[in-house]
Amino acid sequence: MSDIAIRVEGLSKQYRIGARRKAHNTLRDHLMSGLQSLWSRNGHQPPARNSGSVESAKPEVESTLFWALQDVSFDVKRGETVGIVGRNGAGKSTLLKLLSRITEPTSGRIEIDGRVAALLEVGTGFHNELTGRENIYLNGTILGMKRAEIPRQLDEIVAFSEVEQFLDTPVKRYSSGMTLRLAFAVAAHLNPEILIVDEVLAVGDAAFQKKCMGKMEGVAKEGRTIFFVSHNMPAVTRLCQRAILLEDGKLCRDGNSHEVVSAYLHSELGTMSAREWTDPLKAPRGEVAMLRAVRVCTSDGRSEEAFDIRKPVGLEMEYEVLKPGYKFMPSMELWNEEGVCLIDSIEYDPNWRGRVRPPGRYRSTAWIPGNYLAEGTLFVTVYLETVDPKIKQFYEKQVVAFSVVDSGEGDSARVDFAGKLRGVVRPRLDWNTVLNPENVQPERVTSEL
Repeated sequence: MSDIAIRVEGLSKQYRIGARRKAHNTLRDHLMSGLQSLWSRNGHQPPARNSGSVESAKPEVESTLFWALQDVSFDVKRGETVGIVGRNGAGKSTLLKLLSRITEPTSGRIEIDGRVAALLEVGTGFHNELTGRENIYLNGTILGMKRAEIPRQLDEIVAFSEVEQFLDTPVKRYSSGMTLRLAFAVAAHLNPEILIVDEVLAVGDAAFQKKCMGKMEGVAKEGRTIFFVSHNMPAVTRLCQRAILLEDGKLCRDGNSHEVVSAYLHSELGTMSAREWTDPLKAPRGEVAMLRAVRVCTSDGRSEEAFDIRKPVGLEMEYEVLKPGYKFMPSMELWNEEGVCLIDSIEYDPNWRGRVRPPGRYRSTAWIPGNYLAEGTLFVTVYLETVDPKIKQFYEKQVVAFSVVDSGEGDSARVDFAGKLRGVVRPRLDWNTVLNPENVQPERVTSEL
């Protein structure tokens, strides 16, 4: 058996946009057209249309051709977990629809070896008139499962989706959240060899997203193939060993997920560690303040994308106060690749605490000491709120990113260990080791927090 689960060669998809089809004729129009043809064949002049009638057929508008995907090729081995990243309109959802065989390619070929379960939109594959239970059996049958196999998975599906009370209710009466939970549970538990999941999980609440991520990690460990589209970069790097970057319908990068995500962030933000809004009309804003720039900087003020684990890191936010009379609370979050929030920090500057800030441009910088963060890619979220009343002015998620590198040299917390260290942070703690501790008077250690 080949170890290739999916093979894509020269895949392209073209759409015709701007075209407007002629309106459907009424029964009267069909009858009149038939009579006109009959009279014409017999040499008679067809009767004139009533001058007061409205012509139902509308002329077609000139159309243009649009390539959603162009000449995309790649192989996916069995058991691989692949993330698909790219900006809106890059072709991600089109690729998944082609892989799911929802639509046909314009050119190229796809070879798939294994059962495919796809979760592309809320309710995809569900029949609204059928109950939740009936839809589970329907989807299992579509996947090629025998009817006797499905009951063995039913209890797990119901438990995961948390819709037991409504299992025999038609799906058309489900909320979007209930439909999503059941759809994901069905796709993940009916043992497909290939699981395809689009950004649909973004509509779920945080607890459900965490539950789904845990399930997909379990599916991946079972050796099944997963295709995962998301704008959540920490989720992609956490779940996927490999990622594919699409841009304008073309495959522009394929490789290690951390490297591909780094390249995507770099291309999206201009520079991965800095972003600036030069046009005030496009800047994130509220009624009394707007965001102007975010940077990750060194101790001498340079924007930097990679930091030695021993060096301090500055998280810098520039914002503009537009109206007088308000107190502000600038804040920053730092997230790792696993979607864990490492730091949620509020500005602590005695010079401004509790004071009204006059209109003008401000720069607030939070400093993270060296030998504190762990290795990996980290993502910065910034937000600003007024105080009394508490009104959010902006909240920009994962606006910039940077990498922390531990070379193992010098005085890092790695010391002489060359393997992988666990932990979401890696502070270099003060250690004290003595020989024959029973003969040594313990030292009193004081610590200031």
